Amino acid sequence: MQINKPLAYFCLALSMSLVGSYVAFSKTLVNVFPIFLLAWLRFGMGGLAMLHWLKKPQQEAPMNPQTKRLVFIESFLGNFLFSICMLYGVSMTSALNAGIIMSTIPAVVAVMSWIFLRERIGLHVWLAVACGVLGIALFTIAKSAAGTLQTNSISTANAYTSPWLGNVLLFCAVLCEAAYAVIGKKLTRILSPKRISALINLWGFVLMTPFGIYVAWQFNFANVTHQTWWLLIFYALSASVWTVWLWMTGLKIIPSSQAGVFTVFLPVSAAVVGVFVLGERINTWQLIALCIALFGVVIATRPQSVKRFDSIK
Repeated sequence: MQINKPLAYFCLALSMSLVGSYVAFSKTLVNVFPIFLLAWLRFGMGGLAMLHWLKKPQQEAPMNPQTKRLVFIESFLGNFLFSICMLYGVSMTSALNAGIIMSTIPAVVAVMSWIFLRERIGLHVWLAVACGVLGIALFTIAKSAAGTLQTNSISTANAYTSPWLGNVLLFCAVLCEAAYAVIGKKLTRILSPKRISALINLWGFVLMTPFGIYVAWQFNFANVTHQTWWLLIFYALSASVWTVWLWMTGLKIIPSSQAGVFTVFLPVSAAVVGVFVLGERINTWQLIALCIALFGVVIATRPQSVKRFDSIK
């Protein structure tokens, strides 16, 4: 499948928008399913939907040992370790710390792309990254400030006991997500986006199976409603199939440092779902912060800016 840059940008934006939407909806699922069981079911359902993507296309070269290692590392870091570090990190520290630390993803992706892929990063990309980091951080701070009255009423007994460890785990999650983008760029030079999606999901299922089976053995599935099962199917298809395929499709022609800027669509879409579906409120500062983050995308995708800034040495 040959795509042009505008379509690749659209794939990246839609991928992160879907992530933001299912993150917002997943709050309901986490209240029903234990974390490891939820992850195992996600990979299992996603794997069933992508069985036909596992077959090697005729025009694709067989995977060598290095490619096989990259596929495993991509799944281990981007699926398995990222989920554990993020979920447990959030549980140990505040939402404010979590949002600010996660806002560094575009910058870390750019740095890792420069170090490992030798990508030449123009001034326009650095400006876009700065807007993304600033926008997401401001959005998190504004959201936290809006909830100060509620949080002040919570007993000090519920205070976070290991914020430093939670912050460390969250930064490890940032590194995992950045590595996912960088390794994904290397894999798109060798494998098709569909096959990458299927292979890393298969490894995710294998890695989660021991934990999933253990939790499932003690879980009462009879208490799960039909509505929750439909939401789980949407979550599984979004997280394991659509978002990964869209992201890898965009990465085929967009540098990973530039693609990292599109992670700003995650908080944007989560905010949209929160306001229009879950009935949450958004204040003026949050709206300004989202506009700053989206302005970074505009800077990153302007052809004339690329030509002008890349000529600066």
